[in-house]
Amino acid sequence: MEDGPRRSAGGGHPDPGGRSSHHVDLWGGTVSERDAARALAEAVGRLLRAQGKRVALAESCTGGLIGHLITNVPGSSDYFWGSAVTYAYEAKERVLGVRRETLAKYGAVSPETAREMAQGVRRLSGADVAVSVTGIAGPGGGSPGKPVGLVYLHLSAPDAEWGERHVWSFDREGNKWASAKAALRLLLRYLERATQ
Repeated sequence: MEDGPRRSAGGGHPDPGGRSSHHVDLWGGTVSERDAARALAEAVGRLLRAQGKRVALAESCTGGLIGHLITNVPGSSDYFWGSAVTYAYEAKERVLGVRRETLAKYGAVSPETAREMAQGVRRLSGADVAVSVTGIAGPGGGSPGKPVGLVYLHLSAPDAEWGERHVWSFDREGNKWASAKAALRLLLRYLERATQ
């Protein structure tokens, strides 16, 4: 089992709230955001298909956006098991098997919960790799220790347990888009490693 890099902050993303210079689609992302996300989803799909692997997702703050992006790629049923959108504590416990003690001690937005979410959906699905996301999309819900825009990602596979931490500074929809793209990039890095 291998631990991948943990990131302390997000950055380098075009501001999804920069609506003056980009056309905005119905999902709230700009055209450039949508195109970048589509390219990531297509690259992930090509590698999953080439490696004969299936992916499963556990989404909280993104509300199914990562699954939406993956299923926009034709033929994604070949490699996509599905996405468990577990927004409430109860859903995380009942569907994914996140321990009540973990939620009580660390909260829903924590690396510990993200890890159990990813491991839980991988168990549930039998997928080769699973990715989870949990965070605070905003505009409310933040605290000094857990600001708005804080997101934890986790990738779980037989040979890897990778976690990432990001802090975005966009509006609610922008934070969701940034998180979805970060999750796809995390998955892409794992799959690219397998081809080396």
